[in-house]
Amino acid sequence: MTHDSLSIIRHEHRALSAMLRSITLLLREHRRHGTLPDFDALQAMLFYVDEFPEKLHHPKESLLLFPKLRGRSVQTDAVLDRLEREHAHGECAIRELEHALLGFRTMSGTAQCEMRRDKFEQLMRHYADFYLAHMHVEETQILPLAESVLSAGEWAELDAAFLMNRDPLAGHEAEEPYKPLFRTIVAALHGCGNLGSVLEAFAGTALPVYADDAPVPRRPRP
Repeated sequence: MTHDSLSIIRHEHRALSAMLRSITLLLREHRRHGTLPDFDALQAMLFYVDEFPEKLHHPKESLLLFPKLRGRSVQTDAVLDRLEREHAHGECAIRELEHALLGFRTMSGTAQCEMRRDKFEQLMRHYADFYLAHMHVEETQILPLAESVLSAGEWAELDAAFLMNRDPLAGHEAEEPYKPLFRTIVAALHGCGNLGSVLEAFAGTALPVYADDAPVPRRPRP
């Protein structure tokens, strides 16, 4: 049986994974060409990670799913404890990333530019690797366990709760205040010189499309 909450978790994992990989690809492309990245786009991407995966996705897991799995075994509780610590670490890590990006942007016209670029890119790689590994544990250990032990009533409760808020990059219409944010992100992806690689990272996710939008112009390759 397919459960809405499981589908939402998996779709939101793919959206976060694609976003993290896309940021990495964008940074790599600009470094290869010796150009500065689109700081507005990077800020929008990190804001997305903070606003949706960090503040909506992870609390749903921590407050709704994980408590239903606790007490099944010592091993399960140990994995859940680790994931909870990682959720807390993610909240600190995104702040550090946002500060590093601000430093890179502010100092991009000075002699500190490359040092600031190196620091931001290193933190970004660590953050991406950290969350890809985190989601792999959830996908391979926690979600299969949930499928095998939770009751129909528990699934009904989870499905109703998870359907209350959805990630626009997981294929759902963004609320009006967030539409400019997602326009900025989509424009950055379409404007990347290595367009194919960036869009390939989004395989399996649905980039928001707005009926009232004009086609996004593609930026010239540096």
